[in-house]
Order: sequence, then C-alpha cells, then structure tokens
Amino acid sequence: MERPVTVKKTLNNNVIIAEHPAYKEVILIGKGIGFNRKTGDEIEPEIAEKTFLLRDPEEKQQYVNLLPHVSEELIPLMSDVLNYVEERMEEPLHEHIHVALTDHLAFAFHRAKNNLEFSNPFLSEIETLYPKEYQIALEVVTIVYDKTGVQFPMGEVGFIALHIHSAVTDKSLREINRHNRLITQLVHIIEEQLEVTVDRKSIDYHRLVQHLHRAIHRIYTGETVGDQTNLDNMLKKEYPLCYNLSWKLIKVMQRQLNRTVDESEAVYLTIHLQRLTQK
Repeated sequence: MERPVTVKKTLNNNVIIAEHPAYKEVILIGKGIGFNRKTGDEIEPEIAEKTFLLRDPEEKQQYVNLLPHVSEELIPLMSDVLNYVEERMEEPLHEHIHVALTDHLAFAFHRAKNNLEFSNPFLSEIETLYPKEYQIALEVVTIVYDKTGVQFPMGEVGFIALHIHSAVTDKSLREINRHNRLITQLVHIIEEQLEVTVDRKSIDYHRLVQHLHRAIHRIYTGETVGDQTNLDNMLKKEYPLCYNLSWKLIKVMQRQLNRTVDESEAVYLTIHLQRLTQK
C-alpha cells in the first residue's frame, strides 16, 4: 500500500494538491475528496479516482487558475473521460491534456447550454488523419451526453480528437492546427487548378490527405524519398498540368513551413494528382 500524502491545498471539493513522498506534488481528483480537508492533513492516495503529476510549473498554475471557472460536478466527469481515453488509446497521455481538455470541455458545456454553435472547418481532414482519435472523441461525446444530457455538436468531436492526438504525440495543438490548415489549403488549390471536387468521404480524398500529411512529416524530419530524376523527366513530359501543380503545392509548403522540400516530392505528388484527374 502507498504511503499517505499530505494536503498542500484544497482547490475545491473534488480536487486537492498534495505532497507525495516520492513525486513531490501530485493532483488528486475524486468526488468529495477535498471536502473539509485542511493543509497538513494526511490522506491515503488510494481514495482518489485519479492521481496525476503536473511537472511543468506553468501547466500546474494554469490548472489551478482554470478550476474556479469549471463547474465542480464536471471535475469527476473530466476524470472519467481522461481515464477512458487513456484506456482506449492504450498508451499514456501527456500531462498537458489535463489542462487543455478540461478547459476545452468546460467551454464546450458553456457553448452547448447557450446554443452557441462552434463550427470546425477541418472536420473531414481530422477524421481522415486521426481515425482512432476521432472514433474515441465520438465515444467521449456519447459519455458526456449519457451522464449530463448535454449534446455536443459534431464540430466538438474534431476538437476533442485533436486534443487526444496532441496528448499522445506531445505535439502542440497550434502545430497540429497549422498542419491541418495547410492540408486544407493544398486540397483547395488542387480542386481549383484541376477543376474537380474531391468527395470528402472517398478513398481518393483519404489517400490525398494522408499523402500530404506524410509529405509534411518528411519535410519536418528531413527525410528524403530518393532520387527520381528519370521518372521526374517522364512525368514533366507526360503530365505537365499535374507536374506544374505539384511544384506550386511544394512552394506553398516551403513558404508555410519555412523548410526546404526534397525535389523528389514532386514525383509522388504528380502521380497522386494524375490519379485524381482520371476519376
């Protein structure tokens, strides 16, 4: 059995900050865990529904500042949701999700109760890029509805999926959103230049978005796809429209990401674009 922890601060009836013998400060969440607790009280950590560390002092301060703005009955629900997400993802979540998702869900409740619709322009891209996170986000929305009767709009599913992805990869939401916006921009340029509309539910769209996503990842990691000079010359001759468009897309990526792009990317992009024109 774990040694008792010492209460440092009661944040509300359901959350306390405690001194842990091994981990220094921990945050304990549980229904009524903070009721009548005073600084210096010893409690058994097993009575908490959720115990987590916020090693980053800034993250911890954000969490402490956030809690007074979160309805107390939502805190145990947030804990249930985070436990559920961790189990379903089958891997640990980065600690910043405690702050980010609690903040997002609290505001989502406010929007839903006040009928403030929150659209998500990247919903199709998010579903395509992060199918597992998207599915779990759908389940989270169902859990919230079952426990509170509050129905979140579909736009929220995409945002919750992004928070889950961010917590697993430890990428910032800003970086993920920047890449999603870039992919959306590239798809619009493709549709405009090729005069096509790509069905967002089609396998072609799925392949295209996945390819753009992998290309962005390669640009960031400096990974190359090998010398394709012969193929490059052949595609330039055979498919000039798609070849020129692929370079236009590469220039947009270079500008937005502020990185050089391996010239061989043009070959693979041209092949993808040519496939679209044949549909």
